[in-house]
Amino acid sequence: MKPFLAFLAGAALALGATVLAPATPVALRSVLGFSPPVQAVAPAQAVPPKTGGGGHAHGSGEGHGDEAAEGAVRMTEEQVAAARIEVAEAGPGAVARRVSLPGTVAANADKLAHVPARVAGIVTALNRRLGDAAAAGEVLAVVESAEIATTKGEYLAALRTTELARTTFEREQRLWQRKVSAEQDFLKARTDWEEAQIRLDLARQKLAAIGLGRAEIEALPRQPIEALRRQEVRAPIAGRITARPKSLGDAVSAEAEVYTLADLSAVWVELAVPPGDLAFVKEGSTVRVRGEGGAEGVGRVVFLSPVLDPETRSARAVVELPNPDGKWSPGGFATASVAAEERRVDVLVPRAAVQEVGGESVVFVRTPEGFEKREVVLGRGDREGVEVVFGLDPGERYAAGNAFVLKAELGKSEAEHSH
Repeated sequence: MKPFLAFLAGAALALGATVLAPATPVALRSVLGFSPPVQAVAPAQAVPPKTGGGGHAHGSGEGHGDEAAEGAVRMTEEQVAAARIEVAEAGPGAVARRVSLPGTVAANADKLAHVPARVAGIVTALNRRLGDAAAAGEVLAVVESAEIATTKGEYLAALRTTELARTTFEREQRLWQRKVSAEQDFLKARTDWEEAQIRLDLARQKLAAIGLGRAEIEALPRQPIEALRRQEVRAPIAGRITARPKSLGDAVSAEAEVYTLADLSAVWVELAVPPGDLAFVKEGSTVRVRGEGGAEGVGRVVFLSPVLDPETRSARAVVELPNPDGKWSPGGFATASVAAEERRVDVLVPRAAVQEVGGESVVFVRTPEGFEKREVVLGRGDREGVEVVFGLDPGERYAAGNAFVLKAELGKSEAEHSH
C-alpha cells in the first residue's frame, strides 16, 4: 500500500511543476497526458507586396526620404520670385456692399486742347501725325498769312518809333536842363515817347493773342523779312495727337482747329447716377472701375451734378482715373462700383488668395521652407476680398497673388505620393 501512495505523491508533484513551468519539455508533457502550452504570437510584420518592375510600392524604410510634410510646398526665394507669387501680411480691412453704375471713358477735359490756327491763312506744314506724342511748346504746324505779316510789321514799326521817341526825349531833356530849349519842347518829346510806348505794348499784345511767345516776339527784329508771314502753331500742353482735321494746302480761318491734343495720363469716366443711388455717391468718394478687355482701376469722384438730366432722369458724375500705361481709351464703356456700406474685419484677404483643395477653403501660409496649406473659415466678403474668421492670424504672411500655382504644385506632389 505504501508504494502506491508514494507513486500518487510523485505524480502530484510532477503535475504541479508542469503547470507552474510552461517551459517543461513537450515530450514530458505528452507522457503526462497534457496538451502543449498556448504561446503569445507577436503581430505579423507587414510584408510589402511583390510587384513588377514598374510598381511604386515601398517597403519599410523605402519611402520618399526627402518628401515634405503633408500639405507643404517646398520653394526657395528664387522659385517664389520666378512664379510671381505675391506674399502679403494678414491684416484688417473693409468689406463693402457696392452699387454698380454704367459709364463711358472720356478724355480729361482739364488736359484736352483744341489747337486753332489763330490767324487766317494757308496750311504749309503739318509736323505731327495722328497718335504722335508732342511736347508742350513744340511746333505742330505752320500757317502762312498776310494777317500775321501785318501784325508783325505793326509791332516792328512801333518798336522803331518808340526807340526814336526815346532818343528825342533824352536829347530834349538834356537841352532843357541846360536852358538851351524851351520847356514846351521837352514836354512834347516826353509825351511822344509815352504814346509810342503805349502803341508798342498794344502791338506786342496782338502778337501774344495770336500765339507768339515772349521769346518769339523779342526775336522778330532779327528775323528775315520773308519769315514775317509765317505763323507757327505750337502745342499748348504735352500729350498725344487725337485729331488732325486739316491737310496741307487747306485754307483756314483764325478759329479753325488744326490739331486736337490730349494728355491721357489721366482720363474721366462719366457716370449716370439714378436718383435712388445718389445717397451713395459723393464728391471725393473712391470708385472701382472695370472696363473693356478686363481693365481695372481705382478713381475718385471729382464732380457730381446737383441737377438731374431731364431725358435720362439721372445725375452726371465724373470720376478721375489714373491712366499711366494707357489701358483706358476714351470712348470705351466702363462699369463703376461705389461702396454703399463698409464694415471693418480683423483679417481680410484677396479672393485670389483663397483656393479650394479637397472641398475645403485654404490659404497658403509662408514658411521658412516654402508654403503650407492652411484650412480657413470664411466670413463676409465682396468682389475683391473676403474675411477670414478662423485659420489665419493677423501678422502671418501668406500667398496673396498667384496662389493657384501653389495649389497646382500641391496637387502634383500628392499625385506622385499616391503612387
